[in-house]
Amino acid sequence: MSAPGRDPGLQPERTRLAWRRTTLSGTVAAVLAAKTALHGGPSPLGVVACALCAVLWLGFLLLAHRRIRALTASPAPPRLTARHASAAALCTVALAVFGAALVF
Repeated sequence: MSAPGRDPGLQPERTRLAWRRTTLSGTVAAVLAAKTALHGGPSPLGVVACALCAVLWLGFLLLAHRRIRALTASPAPPRLTARHASAAALCTVALAVFGAALVF
């Protein structure tokens, strides 16, 4: 008895949705970090942290948008390069660190 063939169309769709969820999570983290940094009046440190969060969020948004477009452009999307994967991971971790630093 052979296993049914894998539908290659489902994996890119799941990956595209995962990128969208991660982008939404990053957006929420950046907005909450900005709200926390500016609560009680802007301080120089809070403004710098807010700006860094915004830059990291925009970087991740750019990477995610490029990947989503690549996933929808062809039936067999290209692999994610190590450079793009590293940049996405770096943006995500750095955004989480800056967000946590603003809370404490």
